[in-house]
Amino acid sequence: MHTTLHKSKLLARVRRLRGQVEAIERALEAEAGCDQVMHLIAGARGAMAGLMAEVVEDHVLTHLVDEAAHPEALNREAAEQLLDVVRTYLK
Repeated sequence: MHTTLHKSKLLARVRRLRGQVEAIERALEAEAGCDQVMHLIAGARGAMAGLMAEVVEDHVLTHLVDEAAHPEALNREAAEQLLDVVRTYLK
């Protein structure tokens, strides 16, 4: 699975994201202004979107267009998995 190949890189991104969420929590506890909280939320949202984009890209490259692994160049099950994730993410 491609997520295990890039495990340390992905975990580093998740840890940075955790730090961003904790910063939001600290800002709320400190009763920071709305503008500051919104900027922190926007940053965390961007980081989550970046993480998702990286995993989706790896999924497509590994399961959909890797001709060595999939001689027919399209794995219908993998395509459906990708579409399910994208549909959920875009709701």
